[in-house]
Amino acid sequence: MTVALMWEARAVPGRGEELIAWARRQELTGRPLRRETFRAPQDRVLVITWWDAEFTADLPELPEPEGELVTRAVHRWRFESVGGGQDG
Repeated sequence: MTVALMWEARAVPGRGEELIAWARRQELTGRPLRRETFRAPQDRVLVITWWDAEFTADLPELPEPEGELVTRAVHRWRFESVGGGQDG
């Protein structure tokens, strides 16, 4: 089974690039199948990691940034793959 962990944070205005750099420096205990970092308006940063694991597995996640880099607590979601291909 493939599990995707999503980590999303909103940087203090004007500090989006700093948050991206911080997220990229974070090492995980374990190697995901894939890891991608995204940006969005309002200095939001999203990191998705894909794992070959059961949905309830204990998987490493990015921590909360320290200090005053973000405007709110990090949002986290976990999803499981429902199969390959395109829907529709």
